Amino acid sequence: MKSILYSVLGLVLGALTNGFIVQLGSYFVQAPAGFDLTTEQGLAKAMPLMGVEHFVFPFLAHSIGTLVGAYFVSKMKVNRPLLTSIAIGFAFLAGGVMMVIMLPQTPLWFILLDLILAYLPMAYIGYRLGTTQWGPAEK
Repeated sequence: MKSILYSVLGLVLGALTNGFIVQLGSYFVQAPAGFDLTTEQGLAKAMPLMGVEHFVFPFLAHSIGTLVGAYFVSKMKVNRPLLTSIAIGFAFLAGGVMMVIMLPQTPLWFILLDLILAYLPMAYIGYRLGTTQWGPAEK
């Protein structure tokens, strides 16, 4: 039961982190003029006008959100932390696949980068960070 509760909390923390970074990105990178990126339709219409800079914060949001969720569950000493962290990664990967289906105009380079690097590798890194001892070994 503890693992399930912490997994849900890890997903929530990861999703909140993701949303925060996406919002933060909108302050640094302006949408193409005349387009509203807050709707799926506006995002789809603006996609052909977007440059690499428009994809930096979404990638960071996906990868750091996954990392935070996996790190959290690993740090909480759940049963089977690797499995739980990877499950978090697969949950966020499912969201990434849904994004690709909903926005088929997304450039292929971003789809590949996002789906290959932002989810499962970051879940594993979150697991390692959450379970690795830092500093001098205890005696």
